[in-house]
Amino acid sequence: MSMANDRVTDALPGWIADPVGRFVAWAGRIGMDKADSPEIVLQKRLAVLLCVGTLPLTALWSAIYFAAGVPLAAAIPGGYTILTPINTVVFAWTRNLPFYRFTQLLAILILPWLLMMSLGGFKESSVVIIWAALTPLVSLLLEELRWTVYWIAGFVVLLILSAIVQPYLVPAGLPEAFVTWFFVLNVGAVIAITFALLYYFVGQRNHFQERSEMLLLNILPRDISEALKNEQRTIAAHHEAASILFADVVEFTPMASTMSPLELVDLLNEVFQCFDGLVERYDLEKIKTIGDCYMVAAGVPRPRPDHAEVMVQLALDMQAAVAARRFGGRDLSFRIGINSGPVVAGVIGRKKFIYDLWGEAVNLASRMESHGERHAIQITRDTYELVKDLFDCQARGSIEVKGAGRMEVWHVTGRKAGASVILQS
Repeated sequence: MSMANDRVTDALPGWIADPVGRFVAWAGRIGMDKADSPEIVLQKRLAVLLCVGTLPLTALWSAIYFAAGVPLAAAIPGGYTILTPINTVVFAWTRNLPFYRFTQLLAILILPWLLMMSLGGFKESSVVIIWAALTPLVSLLLEELRWTVYWIAGFVVLLILSAIVQPYLVPAGLPEAFVTWFFVLNVGAVIAITFALLYYFVGQRNHFQERSEMLLLNILPRDISEALKNEQRTIAAHHEAASILFADVVEFTPMASTMSPLELVDLLNEVFQCFDGLVERYDLEKIKTIGDCYMVAAGVPRPRPDHAEVMVQLALDMQAAVAARRFGGRDLSFRIGINSGPVVAGVIGRKKFIYDLWGEAVNLASRMESHGERHAIQITRDTYELVKDLFDCQARGSIEVKGAGRMEVWHVTGRKAGASVILQS
């Protein structure tokens, strides 16, 4: 949460941001549990920030009322100043947010009303009951909406009750200037606290939303994630021209048998992160990984005329990256297969969905990889016809392909001299 705190305090002047940041960090440690969700962490932090953060004001109000000669009025904010730290200590020990939240909200609702009654009504108390309006506001941030309705009803009931008993209250006899200035202080303080709470809450909410958006975009293409957010339905689209690449590690199974599970995962993670960087550079779609197999598509979900060219370019760069470094202290070699053609792409199911591709073009791309050779980029005729003017391709004759019979295949050996691949920006 420290990064989120930095985001909130960045907009403040340095001499304010430093103590505010330290206070927010301190409040964030009170009553926390490792099992708390981010939402519960935010609720606990906001509760402590409000309750403890207002203590200097309530102590000041108590001192001023006492100096003005109204000890009963001074005792009410003074009681809050004493009881809130005790309640916060209990909360730090029990971590019981519902109890802490309820007792503090009840105090914020009732005590301003009692203070108003002791001073003689709305005007004589400088409309101090406005502090009670913080209760439904804070409830809206920290509780379910149905509980907020009850707090709003309670606040309205107190307002009506105050209006009924107003004629029978005895004014405390405070000077007119005192009443006027306290009116300014009460309204100004409540507005400032309301703004601060909303500012912090919106900043945290935006931070969580950005993290959720980034996570979703790491799973699905942007166009697909936007469609799913707007409408929960099966998403499928036919793409007439796309290219699919499969790459996997040669002799992966015997190598994996000599490694611990953690070493194996670390090695694959290192390899796939390297490939992810190349895929992102060329604005392609990583579809999924299956064990040691890495699948990429071009031309979906957004069509692009250079889908075959950019896919072969990616394959050459993957080949170069693997040859230039070791992964997990090992020299690896890959088989890469590419095919081009029509596909159906989309998201199906209701849980743990992924963006996937279906069709004969996908199956043939997988066969090009599985029937390929070490260090080779093997392509079908459909891909060859699209890239032969840009890349050097070596004919390998025809091979028997499972489910498709005999097929002509080519190996891409490099870029043609003087040829350039135009990539989509």
